Amino acid sequence: MSARLAVYPGSFDPVTNGHLDIIARALHSFDHVVVAVADNVRKTPLFSVEERKAHLREAVADPRLEIDSFSGLLIEYVQRRGATVVIRGLRALADFEYEFQLAHMNRRLAPEVETLFMMTGERDFFVSSSLVKEVNHFGGDVSAFVPPVVNRALQARQRT
Repeated sequence: MSARLAVYPGSFDPVTNGHLDIIARALHSFDHVVVAVADNVRKTPLFSVEERKAHLREAVADPRLEIDSFSGLLIEYVQRRGATVVIRGLRALADFEYEFQLAHMNRRLAPEVETLFMMTGERDFFVSSSLVKEVNHFGGDVSAFVPPVVNRALQARQRT
């Protein structure tokens, strides 16, 4: 039996505790998980791809987890990696509509790849990376919503 490989893509700018919840649950369900940090040229991220990858590495130490990055079509990256599952986190109904469209497009492009939706835990369902950045920008305490490595990085970025 071959190892079950899943890819969890996202911008992770910044990584939140909701992301970590999805990663932990994915590791419970799959033999190997690749967290794929998207290098989206249409967005201006707060943290570079390398910084986001470093934050993820420090926040999650599991030998079955790989942190990588990609640009271009997600489905092409998933196929190159030999994965058959894409994991997507859902916080609210608004997320579902967009994710539903993406999942169907990916299915059209690669019918052999499944999309698995995982609901974010009830503790973090309202937290988004955008909201964390906004609260932090205005001096609010986001330490309950992000891992310590990200909180330190946000505080350092705020001082510059």
